[in-house]
Amino acid sequence: MMTIYKTRNLPNTRIDVADALRGIAVAGIILYHSVEHFDIFTKEPIVHTLACDQTVADVLAWLLSGKMYGIFAMLFGLSFFIMNDNQQQKGKCFSGRFAWRMCLLFMFGIINVAFYDGDILMLYACYGLLLIPVSFLPSKWVWAIIILLAIQPVELFCLLTGTTIDHTRLFEIYNQTIALHEHGTFWENVVNNVRYGFELNLRFNVFSGRLTQLLCLFILGMQLGRQRLFYNEGRNLRIWHTLLVTSALGVISLINPDFGELESWLKPICNLIILLMIVSAVVSAWYAFEGVRRVLHHLCIFGRMSLTNYLLQSIIGCFIFCGYGLACYRLLGVTYAVMVGCGMVICQYLFARYWFSSHPRGPLEGLWRKLTWI
Repeated sequence: MMTIYKTRNLPNTRIDVADALRGIAVAGIILYHSVEHFDIFTKEPIVHTLACDQTVADVLAWLLSGKMYGIFAMLFGLSFFIMNDNQQQKGKCFSGRFAWRMCLLFMFGIINVAFYDGDILMLYACYGLLLIPVSFLPSKWVWAIIILLAIQPVELFCLLTGTTIDHTRLFEIYNQTIALHEHGTFWENVVNNVRYGFELNLRFNVFSGRLTQLLCLFILGMQLGRQRLFYNEGRNLRIWHTLLVTSALGVISLINPDFGELESWLKPICNLIILLMIVSAVVSAWYAFEGVRRVLHHLCIFGRMSLTNYLLQSIIGCFIFCGYGLACYRLLGVTYAVMVGCGMVICQYLFARYWFSSHPRGPLEGLWRKLTWI
């Protein structure tokens, strides 16, 4: 009979490096959304461009695209473990309460998708529910699931069997949505986003290989919590250093790769390796250098308000770039758009500092917590 995982009754103190990583993820999401003009891939000529636009787009795509969402997902799994483990230590079952928490997150996602069609909160709420049954499994089974999901089983199956997935519907919704972003009214965008946003993002996750990878990272975050790897304990730093060296070598070997027909399978795996390199580099540097901790402390503040910042970037970014707002999608090339993204990060950081001067949690974080335990 399979053994059910039980708490080790070790204290779960706040993990500052996780807050820093969360801040990096949200800031990176804002910057890359700015590169993409918040999902407006216009065919109109852009007024203000620079010669370096394509280089900037390529570098940020390599560094941010698919990686920031992944870090966000991994830390989501870590947060689930901490809350679940804390309740287990009190002799309580957290499953029902967490399912309610995911319903609340889905509601936040509906609000967010009304502004930005690329919302991830609704999908994360659905992925989060799958953590409940996995959390009862012993670690050896959890690692097996992580490995299975990490090898991109859907893409590998399609490759081996010659199966193809029809993405026609995805492109139809995208074209309709982009046209409204360019020329539709605010309310036309709201109705379209709410109606098609969830389907659009689910189909995009299938298209981009994120369908199983994000679930993999959710479960990996939970498992890293079980192993207490984000604490500076025992041989943890040696493990992070080994992961950093291994992933860096993997990244070097994959610079300018030509995957050819294997791209749909290998590109998401390449993104995962880059993600692991970023995370292991941040964790290693955090515990090794006091100066790094001082600098990243500012991102801790940003990360502690990650839900609020995520919704704010949707509202602000879409007003800046969509046709119903300032219509910067046709005014700013990539480099200028990234500058706008940097301005958004700075403004939201200043708001976070102001808010935390008199509140223990961000506005939506506090509301989510109160509703979770209502």
